[in-house]
Amino acid sequence: MEKEKILALTAVELGKAIAAGETTSVEATKAYLDQMDAVEGAIHSYVTVEAESALAAAEAADAAIKAGTLTGPLAGVPIAVKDNMCIEGSRTSCSSHILENFVPTFTATAVKRLQDAGAVILGRTNMDEFAMGSTTETSYYGPTSNPWNLEHVPGGSSGGSAAAVAADECAMALGSDTGGSIRQPASFCGVTGIKPTYGRVSRYGLIAYGSSLDQIGPLGKDVTDCATVLEMISAHDEKDSTSADRDDIKFTEALVDNVKGLKIGLPRDYFGEGLDPEVKEAVLAAAETLRLKGAIVEEFDLGLVEYAIPAYYVIACAEASSNLERFDGVKYGFRTPDYADLHSMYKKTRSEGFGPEVKRRIMLGSFVLSSGYFDAYYVKALRVKHMIKDAFDKAFEKYDVILGPCAPTTALKKGQSLSDPLKMYLGDIYTVSVNLAGLPGISLPCGYDANGLPIGLQLLGQTFDEKTIIRAAYSFEQTFVDEKKKPDLTAVEGRA
Repeated sequence: MEKEKILALTAVELGKAIAAGETTSVEATKAYLDQMDAVEGAIHSYVTVEAESALAAAEAADAAIKAGTLTGPLAGVPIAVKDNMCIEGSRTSCSSHILENFVPTFTATAVKRLQDAGAVILGRTNMDEFAMGSTTETSYYGPTSNPWNLEHVPGGSSGGSAAAVAADECAMALGSDTGGSIRQPASFCGVTGIKPTYGRVSRYGLIAYGSSLDQIGPLGKDVTDCATVLEMISAHDEKDSTSADRDDIKFTEALVDNVKGLKIGLPRDYFGEGLDPEVKEAVLAAAETLRLKGAIVEEFDLGLVEYAIPAYYVIACAEASSNLERFDGVKYGFRTPDYADLHSMYKKTRSEGFGPEVKRRIMLGSFVLSSGYFDAYYVKALRVKHMIKDAFDKAFEKYDVILGPCAPTTALKKGQSLSDPLKMYLGDIYTVSVNLAGLPGISLPCGYDANGLPIGLQLLGQTFDEKTIIRAAYSFEQTFVDEKKKPDLTAVEGRA
């Protein structure tokens, strides 16, 4: 099969083509590696490309498929993995200098489940350092560009994964979402991403940022890809104490074009000041599309939205300061070559190894956990977190799905928010509440602004009710499919 035809297929379509003998895993892997050679110099989606091991895995997958021992929907399909999920024998750096040469001796459960299903890992995608950022500009290895416009960011922290899918540098990718890090880059890059319910996917092997907020999830070309991958990586894991033991994981059963009678709530708080008019228009048009297909759409007051950002950053930074204290130059990772004593080694290693944004969040987290401020900030933030969860629970007593924007704007220009951290934090206004409440959310394309940049629609569901948001997203996608575009990469190819 020709390269262009392979790249045009979704992950599930490619899996079917490989199973049917229309192409092979090796052929598909070579097509994606060729695409990387053409566009990666300009986009920089990856920090590590593992061509040799990918081709070896593809050959093994082809043999197993031919023998009939490998029959899953993603058997032989090339994928990418965010650089904060451990893979045995593969450098896992969290796009940070301090872990630049860290090679794990074990594999994250979510990644292992895809490997066991025959997926071929092409490499590790770029990200904001330790997942701390919304633009993929804080990476030690440099920024990733948005395939739709190289002057703009792809979002973050899973910007490398989203850009790789958008630029056809992989069939699908894994990302992680602590405060919107799957949904926001999916929105900026015009792809689809799911943040599962907290506990749905094992966090074992995910290098932690905020342990009570982090979740692994898929980024793909459409809702079907994401539902299929989520079904494959969802399972109880004894290695993760927060992993949920549930059997309602047949997410592909929710791929039904039917929203008749579905109750959808539009939070007035999400459509007020600060929302770009073009984004508002596209999201409300998506709501109208679902209404015309039989859904019941109503506005309501969610409340507490203004408290989500401060509560999230207090909790996330507090957990980050605790999680990142292990990176001190003693056991693994970077160690400064020039130090006088143990205290000097700690100080210089962390000063040289961490970037400015990570240092900022560690200091903020240490401050809110310090004596005299613990009750005033951290404990208060935990109370607000519970209040936000209660507000969502109350809303879901009336509505099946909550619909809103994913981000206040389309993709920003590079440097636009990095110079103003507060502006970057405020850009998470529509996503962080979902992590605080442990809810599932999905982002998918719903339109384009005047500059041709994608606009993302966000659908939220009650805890462990991914099926309902998948059904609503799939139904909208069936109507929007004719309007869905792809980035023009002709000007990107060969550009360094």
